[in-house]
Amino acid sequence: MDNLEGCDRIGIRDLQLTTVIGVRAEEQRERQNVCLNIALFTDTRAAAVSDDLADTVDYHALKLAIKERVEGTAYRLLERLAEEVATLCLRDRKVAGVQVRVGKPGALRLARTVEVEITRMRATTI
Repeated sequence: MDNLEGCDRIGIRDLQLTTVIGVRAEEQRERQNVCLNIALFTDTRAAAVSDDLADTVDYHALKLAIKERVEGTAYRLLERLAEEVATLCLRDRKVAGVQVRVGKPGALRLARTVEVEITRMRATTI
């Protein structure tokens, strides 16, 4: 699939996690809050007919995997964190694409948050 046109979307909004993140030494000493918003692009039609979890993305299991990865890893950049979350989401063969937005509240004085947003598609082979 080359684009997300025609895909359905499953959203995970405002997933609040803590991790070590930042480039300055003081940021690497303590865990900080990050907020993740994730859009999973998939085809939900089979699940809509079957009403069976096996026919869709198990977002609870995915949330647990994301939490384990993010909270168990130290990062310097939001970009790296977002990329790792996207890669993790795309491991599920039902996910055709993913959009990940990661926010770091309080990163800048006078700003509520700083965010990085990426979109990644499943690589297709011919």
